[in-house]
Amino acid sequence: MKNKTRYTDEPMGEVRVIKDFFPAPDQLILKEENVKVTIVLKKSSVDLFKKEAKKQHTSYQKMISQVIDWHSLHYRKSA
Repeated sequence: MKNKTRYTDEPMGEVRVIKDFFPAPDQLILKEENVKVTIVLKKSSVDLFKKEAKKQHTSYQKMISQVIDWHSLHYRKSA
């Protein structure tokens, strides 16, 4: 950005105050009840998720959880 902004003391014109339309910070966090489970998966499946999670800089458990969530959402909608 080569153009520099030049500030002056000129009048701004008519100013209107608008109502705050953003939600409160506590409303931005969507909390959903989670349940811990134990599951047995094939080593090759877990290795794949670990490899992909490392590329994405995330947890492989989160990725597996997301896949299950997407799957259940798909069948909830079609039921």
